[in-house]
Amino acid sequence: MGMTRRDALKGAGAAMVGMTGLGAATPLAAADPFGYLSHDALGLAALVRSRQVSASELLETAIGRAEAVNQDIDFMAQKLYAHGRGAVANRLHDGLFCGVPFLIKDLNCHIEGTRSGQGSRLYNAYIAPHTSELVRRHQAAGLVIFGKTATPEFGLTGTTESIATGATRNPWNLAHSAGGSSGGAAAAVAAGVVPIAHASDGGGSIRIPASCCGLFGIKPSRGRIPMGPGRTEGWGGLSTNGAISRSVRDSAAMFDATAGLEPGSRYAAPSPDGSFLSQCEREPGALRIALMLEPISGSPIDSEILAATRAAARLCETLGHHVTEASLRFDAARLGQANFAVIATAMAADVDARAAAAGLTVGPDVLEPITIGFYQVGKSMSGTDVARAHATLQEAAIASANFMVDYDVILSPTLARPPAPLGELDLNHADFAAWGQRVSTYSPFTGLYNATGQPSMSVPLAMSATGLPLGMMFTARYGEEALLIRLAAQLERAQPWRGLAPSVV
Repeated sequence: MGMTRRDALKGAGAAMVGMTGLGAATPLAAADPFGYLSHDALGLAALVRSRQVSASELLETAIGRAEAVNQDIDFMAQKLYAHGRGAVANRLHDGLFCGVPFLIKDLNCHIEGTRSGQGSRLYNAYIAPHTSELVRRHQAAGLVIFGKTATPEFGLTGTTESIATGATRNPWNLAHSAGGSSGGAAAAVAAGVVPIAHASDGGGSIRIPASCCGLFGIKPSRGRIPMGPGRTEGWGGLSTNGAISRSVRDSAAMFDATAGLEPGSRYAAPSPDGSFLSQCEREPGALRIALMLEPISGSPIDSEILAATRAAARLCETLGHHVTEASLRFDAARLGQANFAVIATAMAADVDARAAAAGLTVGPDVLEPITIGFYQVGKSMSGTDVARAHATLQEAAIASANFMVDYDVILSPTLARPPAPLGELDLNHADFAAWGQRVSTYSPFTGLYNATGQPSMSVPLAMSATGLPLGMMFTARYGEEALLIRLAAQLERAQPWRGLAPSVV
């Protein structure tokens, strides 16, 4: 690509601070004989347990919906229909989510003997040698996995577009991005294929697509959800697994089904008082909320987004919370460079290992241009560079913790503007610095909390004038997902969003 390390750091460093049917709203329950679209995941599980519907009927409904909408939306990376049907036939669907159809993200989430594509041509022939611990917990909870959702190459950007799998389109407007890197998951949920789907977040990749597609998405605290086997953290602790859902209670129940130590865990987030699901029935109390309208980078925010965020603040005040406008200060350029150093070196190591195992040469035949930029810089960095990067991430965590002594929650926009048109943020660009600038100014709020490890959620509280969803982001102290769930459930009751969906549904 002919870029210098300095160019890449300048362009992508800022970007890492930000990472990671047509418009008209219609009722979810339209033309739906089993009530599939009108129930969330826990509701469908209750139908299976009471024998009002079978797991097989739910699965075939989900497969039918996938086949009907995937051609237009392109959310499916791998079809695992036989796997799902086998699980149902063998009655492997007891548990909290008994018989609920489910999709996992095609990025570092594996089922032994099936292909894991990672959104990259480099992994075209890769067959997973093991099943992820998280997948085992999904299956133990009764979820019926029948496919894997699309992701950009290695999850490196805030849209789900790749040479390997194509462009995932936003069900609210097919000309726009569904977000990334869990855009396939969000598109599938928004399009009514499944009520909840696995997602992961290394710089905003749960919250960005949740915001773009009008859904609820919560990034867990670092160490909450398993990442192994093979490794127990992703991108040096920046990345974590989670889910995107239509209802708050589904995401809460997913924590109950999947959270906890796995073999070899280096740390674990503290457990709440009671189950995560029980938090939905508890009031959050009067919270001290910091209204953050300016990101640490100082990037401009769209006026429509600002107005929606202020409206969310007013909603919180009507619910008894105390909202104060405040700003967290930290060197955004230094944090962005630290995030970039950790991600680029981790990715370079993985690329080298895969290329050696597959007998492939690293280059444009197997990697996209921006990915090659990450790889080149990752290869050029020293151990001292990475140590300094981790020290910067620790400084950010300390700065945020000190800021939150005076606040329970931070409220900000999830994104700086409405969902981006397709083609703006994908990895198939030659100018690395320009790409980094676009990504960083699109999502300048989310990446901070990957650096700090704090839980952070996007809540679908607004729509743009053009009919695109706008998410509002709420962030709590490390380990306090329970507080966020209580607040999210309160917001869901006050301003319900589950009755609306894109016209593709």
